[in-house]
Amino acid sequence: MSAYREAWRLAWPLILSNLSIPLLGVVDTAVVGHLPSPHYLGAVAIGAMVLSVVYFLFGFLRMGTTGLTAQAFGRADHAECFGWLARGIVLAVLIASLLLLLTVPLIDAATLLFEPGARVEGELRTYLAIRLFGAPAALVTQVLLGWLLGLQNARGPMVLLIATNGVNMALALLFVLGFGWAVAGVAWATVAAEYGGLALGLWLVRRVPGTWSWQAIWQAQAFRRLFVVNRDMFLRSLCLEAAFVTFSALGSRQGEVILAANAVLFNLHLLATYGIDGFAHAAEAMVGRRVGAGDAPGLRAAFRANMAWALALALVLALAVVVFGPAGIRGMTGIPEVRATALTYLPYLIVAPVISVWAFLFDGVFIGATRTAEMRNGMAVSLLAFWLAAWLLIPIWGNHGLWLAFLLLMSARGLWLGVIWAQHKPEVWVAARH
Repeated sequence: MSAYREAWRLAWPLILSNLSIPLLGVVDTAVVGHLPSPHYLGAVAIGAMVLSVVYFLFGFLRMGTTGLTAQAFGRADHAECFGWLARGIVLAVLIASLLLLLTVPLIDAATLLFEPGARVEGELRTYLAIRLFGAPAALVTQVLLGWLLGLQNARGPMVLLIATNGVNMALALLFVLGFGWAVAGVAWATVAAEYGGLALGLWLVRRVPGTWSWQAIWQAQAFRRLFVVNRDMFLRSLCLEAAFVTFSALGSRQGEVILAANAVLFNLHLLATYGIDGFAHAAEAMVGRRVGAGDAPGLRAAFRANMAWALALALVLALAVVVFGPAGIRGMTGIPEVRATALTYLPYLIVAPVISVWAFLFDGVFIGATRTAEMRNGMAVSLLAFWLAAWLLIPIWGNHGLWLAFLLLMSARGLWLGVIWAQHKPEVWVAARH
């Protein structure tokens, strides 16, 4: 199978499953939005944002598992493949246990940060208290998703994500509109879907042939490597989240209309990234396998194939923004001034996929090769460049300066990793893992 066909085989199920993620948010918003008071929607919006940040920071559970498992798969070391699964589950359970122990402080911190009104705060506390019960299932499922992808299995994650999000949407409709549980219903629907997804994920894992070696699982050296990879990925995610929070905060300082317009445009941008992420995830699996197998020519071919597909998709997405961007803005907001302001800054959204694709794709390549320290350093440098550009450009060009700073952030991420890729030949990467 050519690298191009393999990249497409891995990517299309991931793109399809990624599209179910924003759909879930739309359904939750629509369900709660039909309740008699807006404070319900405010509580769910804040609570979902808080938990998305928390789970995003622990995204290393999926990414690290993918890279390490793919390398073991490339070496045909099936016992070690199962070893990385077990170690990832152990780490996920430990983190989830910590989150459960810190439930009250986390909720207090969220209410202190957002300072909601009394009615919103009550519903927010209910939502977060229920949702955190799902932390063990949510985090362990991230490990299962990463492990299946590391085994070059993209259809398993597709089935798992679509089924979980589908059950979540159905239960939200039942619990809220059918049973009248309001915000608690949305939260319990998500928790039930998370544990259902965990059960499905474990069933998918059981179908993979192989044996466990408990002695090999508990090797201290392997846990140290897992810790180093995940530590770097956590710090990288922390920097990226800091950039997103800064973008929102600097937009909010320019008034409600700018804040709303930026939110509309940024959500459209995130929707576009779900497609490109499919090839980034495919690159994780393919690069990891080639590194594990010691196949430097195959590593080059995997990079070229995923980059070609991802760049082609980015160009299609840019064209889609030109054609459908105004309609998308109209569909997301009916406020005339917000629509007009979003249209003013729409050109930045047109070029964003072509600029961002390099960062996404190189992230996949470096995750597969488990060269996470370079990713961490590059993200830190890019964050500093973003802050400096925002500080210099916003006083001059206002929101135009903010969007230019954001594009610089994405450019810097891709450029940093691209330079490292160009300087270090694949033979060096392969040798470093053998």
